[in-house]
Amino acid sequence: MQKVATIGEVRAMIQKWKKQGEHVGLVPTMGYLHEGHASLIRRARAENERVVVSIFVNPTQFAPTEDLATYPRDLEKDSQCCAEAGADLIFHPEVSEMYPDGFCTSVTVDGLSAGLCGRSRPIHFKGVCTVVNKLLHIVRPDRAYFGQKDAQQLAIIRRMVDDLNIATSIIGCPIVREADGLALSSRNAYLSADERRAALVLYRAVCAGEALVRGGEKKISVLIDAMRTVLSQEALARVDYVEAVNARNMQPMEIVARPLLLALAVFIGKTRLIDNCIVE
Repeated sequence: MQKVATIGEVRAMIQKWKKQGEHVGLVPTMGYLHEGHASLIRRARAENERVVVSIFVNPTQFAPTEDLATYPRDLEKDSQCCAEAGADLIFHPEVSEMYPDGFCTSVTVDGLSAGLCGRSRPIHFKGVCTVVNKLLHIVRPDRAYFGQKDAQQLAIIRRMVDDLNIATSIIGCPIVREADGLALSSRNAYLSADERRAALVLYRAVCAGEALVRGGEKKISVLIDAMRTVLSQEALARVDYVEAVNARNMQPMEIVARPLLLALAVFIGKTRLIDNCIVE
């Protein structure tokens, strides 16, 4: 497995693989990899002859008050994870490589980015779309792999790729959880032991909403109230949002229609965590 830091090196490698008729899968990450990322790499390995993992903590998706400076980083550990999961190439550029002096272009997807995480993190998805667009043009993958935990992000990227006629298939992969249900996240590293136990309330809340839907409940307000009730039972939890929306276009609804996305964002202490489930 190779590691490169420049766009030119990536393109040279991709050109070589493409000339050999090999398909390329891309797994974009911000590093500090866990089993959730490894599952994406293994999926890409199974479906492509070559796999590229990008590791880049993208500054344009962080607000000034967010955790860009403290976001966990461990390239050595990430490299081991990539090698074990079957990656061929790690692309870990410097900020100056991705955003050189004079860079002034951005990509936005209106509508889908307005609610949920976009409401409380208004610049976030512009940064995500810009960097993912760049990565897709640099790597030119046949397929790119994203986790369903970031359901809104996945829907936005799919829309962007369709709208801009980018020749990459976007593959959504299931949420990977700990044995007790906590969705894997790089930000879980911020949690103390007490906060780690408290964080399980997110999964319990999502499960409560899902159980009501599968039991025949049709009113969105009832689902949201039930999830909020579960969250209110945890003293360390501070709710950012609890929503039930159309899983494809992120639009709110009053009566359950499928596919339904039950999504929430909750602060446990100072750490903002998200979780969701989709009821098809």
